[in-house]
Amino acid sequence: MWRRITESKAPRAVILIRLLVGAVFLSEGIQKVLFPDQLGSGRFAKIGLPSPDVLGPFVGSAEIACGALVLVGMFTRMAAIPLLIIMAVALVTTELPIRAQQGFWSMVHEARTDWSMMLGALFLLVVGAGPWSVDRRLADKTGPDDVV
Repeated sequence: MWRRITESKAPRAVILIRLLVGAVFLSEGIQKVLFPDQLGSGRFAKIGLPSPDVLGPFVGSAEIACGALVLVGMFTRMAAIPLLIIMAVALVTTELPIRAQQGFWSMVHEARTDWSMMLGALFLLVVGAGPWSVDRRLADKTGPDDVV
């Protein structure tokens, strides 16, 4: 099972997706921690999310941790799962209200980064981290019959 999680037959170019997804989430997480009133708990309270004082730092920390893991390609598939959840919540809580108030094209315009990050994380969940990653080294250390 461990090998299945870390193994990847993706091409070397997958590092470009890892750099994109990892850097954006790492940066956004850091900003939620540094600027909580505008981007963290304050923003979460403004859009009506429950327990914003807990949720803001939690989401920021998850974005930092999972973004960093994606950047180095460590536990990439597992790190992609919380990022997908974060993006699904972001799309529902921020983009759907825009659709209701300003129409479809405004929503599509505002959601472009969210969709890109969601699809990038989904891609990494499906294909894995690729050959230039910590996951590759971990997969190489375990044999096909090893159970970790």
